[in-house]
Amino acid sequence: MTYDPASANPLAGNPLQTRGDMQRALIDLFDPLLPHFSKGNARVRLDAAAAHFDRAAADLEGFARPLWGLAPFSAGGGHFAHWDRYAEGIANGTDPNHPEYWGAVNGRDQRMVELAALGFALALVPEKLWDPLTARARENLIAYLLHAREFDYADNNWKFFRVLVDVALDRLGVDYDRSLTEKYLTELEGFYIADGWYRDGNVRRIDHYIPFAMHFYGLIYSRLVEDDYAARYRERALAFAQDFRHWFAEDGATLAFGRSLTYRFACAGFWSALAFADLEALPWGEIKGFCLRHLRWWADKPIADRDGVLSIGYGYPNLLMSENYNSAGSPYWAFKAFLPLAAGQDHPFWTSSEMPPASSTETVALRHPGMVTMPCQGDVIALSSGQENRQMRFGSEKYAKFAYSTRYAFSVESDERAFGGGAFDSMLAFSDDGIHYRVREANEEACLAGNVLFSRWSPWPDVVVETWLLPSSPWHVRVHRVLTPRPLETAEGGFAIARRDFEADTLSAVPGTAYAIGAEDFSGICDLGSTVAREGLALKAPPNTNLIAAKTLVPQLRAAIPAGETILRCAVMAIRDASAVSGDWLRPPVAPSLDELRVLAEQGVTVSAMGAPGRIP
Repeated sequence: MTYDPASANPLAGNPLQTRGDMQRALIDLFDPLLPHFSKGNARVRLDAAAAHFDRAAADLEGFARPLWGLAPFSAGGGHFAHWDRYAEGIANGTDPNHPEYWGAVNGRDQRMVELAALGFALALVPEKLWDPLTARARENLIAYLLHAREFDYADNNWKFFRVLVDVALDRLGVDYDRSLTEKYLTELEGFYIADGWYRDGNVRRIDHYIPFAMHFYGLIYSRLVEDDYAARYRERALAFAQDFRHWFAEDGATLAFGRSLTYRFACAGFWSALAFADLEALPWGEIKGFCLRHLRWWADKPIADRDGVLSIGYGYPNLLMSENYNSAGSPYWAFKAFLPLAAGQDHPFWTSSEMPPASSTETVALRHPGMVTMPCQGDVIALSSGQENRQMRFGSEKYAKFAYSTRYAFSVESDERAFGGGAFDSMLAFSDDGIHYRVREANEEACLAGNVLFSRWSPWPDVVVETWLLPSSPWHVRVHRVLTPRPLETAEGGFAIARRDFEADTLSAVPGTAYAIGAEDFSGICDLGSTVAREGLALKAPPNTNLIAAKTLVPQLRAAIPAGETILRCAVMAIRDASAVSGDWLRPPVAPSLDELRVLAEQGVTVSAMGAPGRIP
């Protein structure tokens, strides 16, 4: 037998249906870390890859992040056999004279991130982490926390990190400057938009950081503190749940969208935090279903190394898609999914029968993230107006594609000089030399008119593109109006689907259409009457570029366009049905006229993500 990477996944074989299953999953995920604890237990080093911060901070990350799950596990009565390691590690890590000292905190330091997990655990299970410490160790720990909170934290969800440390200081009876707490709580209010949606700072993006950071920390706060902020956080979570549920497919998968996806099942953190906060934003059976189905979706994915340590990546180990701030310990933010373990076995989250998501065939317009979600045979496709992230690697792929999917994850490009071989799934790429390329990075305008999305963007300062996206499940329609002073080459991609070995897939590419048929999936793109002729291409994309499938196929349309105005129209679909070539593929939708689309653009309301100033040069 050959090695099966999925078998190394600590979740493999776990039915993940009961509280006991979830408790077992947590311990099974944690145990592979034990050989990697340092002699003094203050650091956990998992491999030699680096993040932009120093090694001590990376080792602290590996040490601290499991606490997001271990603390609620113990608070709910679970037996964790290694609290002595954590108590010793805290004592040594905060001792400036110990060789495993974590290092002094400086402004906007990664240590600030990890101290939030420590603050949460100290607040929730002080008997495990505080009570065993000597008087000297307690002094060192408090000095370390007080020193860290003196610095300015990043102007985003990081502000919650100091708040969580302050909650711990309160519970431990430590005196500190509470005006700093109030200052950050007030500033966090500035990120709130409406209807339960936030921005993660003054940026043009609204992603999974809203549920697994802004709401996650707010709901923890609402459980540990009683004040007006706690009440607001609970009220906003009630509203947010009504929209966020549309980001999940029937099998538990969520939209692969945005940065930090190596945190994997942290994407269930919002549903988990509702259980922790005892907030029935949806019927408990639905909340339980969203949480546990998402965990189950990960159970058969090759997301761990041979020893069971979670890898950097999404559906498989993949450093290419990672962020500059991802160290080997980063994936353990996934432990945020285990907050329900703090709830006793008699809590309605556990006693309720798991319920499937409310079935719907309707498209749902989400103005704040600029999306229109579209159910498609149990999966979800989200058309996207496009958001902005020019500060991080592959920001265009993570935020500015035309569509994102729960089943067909996006791809990142592996070579900026390979226009001829780029995947460009759910993107329109331009090249003026046949080698380098440009895609959408940011919008000058983005609006929503009913279920139609409109955006205006410029791949170069002198080239303007107007894009309309229209749902027509299982299809969606794209129309682009391109104004360019010079000829350009173009490539537009459909969805990436898994590619098999031995050339077992069916590929078709003729003028105006292209499709690929895999083991279970069909993906196709067809021209709907562009003003230039486009050639079909069934591309075998570069390996390890897609987040879920290591090898993929992407149908494309390619054409050279002249100077002046060009109209590009196409219909795109991907479906979990290999026989679709003789069904839905034969019935493409019709694109509206340009005049009709212009009227819609004029009637649209601005997407909330555009409300921040952004960083367009």
